Amino acid sequence: MAACAIVVLGQNSVTLAKQIKTGLLNASIYGLAERTSNVDVSFTNFGETLRELFAKGTPIIGICAAGILIRTLAPIISDKRQEPPVLAVAEDGSAVVPLLGGLQGVNDLARQIAAVLQVKAAITTTGDIRFHTALLSPPPGYHLANPDDAKKFISDLLAGATVKLKGTAPWLVNSKLPFDEEGKLTIQITEYEVPLTPDCLVYHPATLAIGVSNASAVNLEEAVSCIQQMLADAKLSIFSVAGVFTLDEEAASVIEEIADALNVPVRFLNCHEKNAVAIALTATGANGKLLIQQECGINLAVAVSQEVIDIKTIGKARGQLFIVGTGPGAANWMSPEVKQILSEATDLVGYSFYLDLAGSLREGQRRHEFDNREELARAEMALDLAAEGRIVAVVSSGDPGIYAMAAAVFEVLDCNQPKWQSIKIHVAPGISAIQAAAARIGAPIGHDFCVISLSDILKPWSIIERRIIAAAEADFAIAFYNPASKQRTSQLASARDILLRYRSPQTIVVLARNVGRVGESVVVRTLADLSPQEVDMRTLVLVGSSKTRTVPHTGGVWVYTPRKY
Repeated sequence: MAACAIVVLGQNSVTLAKQIKTGLLNASIYGLAERTSNVDVSFTNFGETLRELFAKGTPIIGICAAGILIRTLAPIISDKRQEPPVLAVAEDGSAVVPLLGGLQGVNDLARQIAAVLQVKAAITTTGDIRFHTALLSPPPGYHLANPDDAKKFISDLLAGATVKLKGTAPWLVNSKLPFDEEGKLTIQITEYEVPLTPDCLVYHPATLAIGVSNASAVNLEEAVSCIQQMLADAKLSIFSVAGVFTLDEEAASVIEEIADALNVPVRFLNCHEKNAVAIALTATGANGKLLIQQECGINLAVAVSQEVIDIKTIGKARGQLFIVGTGPGAANWMSPEVKQILSEATDLVGYSFYLDLAGSLREGQRRHEFDNREELARAEMALDLAAEGRIVAVVSSGDPGIYAMAAAVFEVLDCNQPKWQSIKIHVAPGISAIQAAAARIGAPIGHDFCVISLSDILKPWSIIERRIIAAAEADFAIAFYNPASKQRTSQLASARDILLRYRSPQTIVVLARNVGRVGESVVVRTLADLSPQEVDMRTLVLVGSSKTRTVPHTGGVWVYTPRKY
């Protein structure tokens, strides 16, 4: 099931939402702006947000009256087979009511939430109540091949018909279905494609493992077509394929594309025998049985397990490394993409202060703290963790690509360690310090500007000096990052003195400190009045161009740079 959205309309419901979140993997709390705080996502329009989540297939848990959810979603409810779970939870946590998504596991989700709240879910589905199972919504690892026949099938059961079971499925054996070897109805559990009839429900269990080797030079379309034809010739259902399995050293991107085309997961194994047969049999365990072996430019094998394959316990997933920017500090400046990554990551790596900005950990997440100057060590650990198949988020403040961890990660990656080559890497941008500072004071970077770091730890001052001169001569607005620290106290004064050779003493300067954090201050000075004593590492210094101007308003001034000069 996809990650849930827990929707709250007032601060009184946030505590309950957090309690529910503890029992759900990767859930996010959506809170109405100006009425809630300390939530994962803020929204301003309840109806639009709810309908957008529903359209995306996101399970919705509304801590509100059931009627509000129903009336809001009614205009877009159309196909019960596709609709995600929607539940209403009473504001005091006393009731959990499944509303929509019966075919997507809403009753199971309701029971899961009810268990967290120590109440009983208000299940009203007759078949679910009587038979203690939902035939239309089988558990993970089983696919119902003919859902169109299920409604009449269940009606017949409720009317007194008995059913015989062909095959093995613990969830059915442990139910209260009226089993009888002479039953009029049939439930069949099989990996094979079989004729579908109204009096027989067919479930395909995820018991097949496809082993793949020698995939590096294969054409993607040909490989997918070969696998599909191989399964069709053997009359095996694609819905019984638990996943594609391969070796650690195979081309990860190619294998992942094959698995994506088949809509199944991929896992990487370390086998002594480097062939598809050994891989497939390793994936299916000691009792696995080889069904097919084939070569078509790519080595393929299909093996079957005696029980549903728990893919998460076999080998490892392709490692994923996300390099994210949390923005300057304010929670509502963190992008939804970054929030989603942080909620799904298994490991968070970063400077301790930046990790604090990322928020609290969910159950099972690991936090790896580093000193602020240990960028390369952070990057190396993150790559090593991702190489183990973990989902790793390297956390920067601001934007990760501006004087931050994205460059450090790629610098380490450039060492060409073989174990890192298969990692999937994604950079998620954030609001930078210069953007945040500029937004607070107006539009000082409304025209051409540049950004220069005054830190001479990684580059000599002579290079910094040349760049300041070039920017001053070109009449750029200039943002100075890393202007001062306890060890570096002279650089800003030197930069000011250089600029005064090219700019008027009345040039506008903005000092923005802790923007978006506690203790925020944004003040306007002139270049002549710029005092290094006012500045530290949490200050961004923004020097205007020769055309940058101020506009007075009640209580202060706006600063902007005209668009034409």
